[in-house]
Amino acid sequence: MVREQRVDIVAEMVANVLEVLVGPGDAVAVGDEVALMESMKMEIPVVAETAGTVQAVKVAPGDVVQEGDVLLTLAV
Repeated sequence: MVREQRVDIVAEMVANVLEVLVGPGDAVAVGDEVALMESMKMEIPVVAETAGTVQAVKVAPGDVVQEGDVLLTLAV
């Protein structure tokens, strides 16, 4: 029996969540944009570093996140 692994995509800095581009059940590939953040008047895309299926979305547009906060969880 193969165990499913989980990978968290985390915020790299304090930022506002502008848009979440994926939802639970969506498949993502390495390099896919999964969210759009704003910090210091700059838009920052968040990209998947691992391929997988979105298991959970932990943020919504308008949320303020801190460095290290979990944005999404992928099942890989």
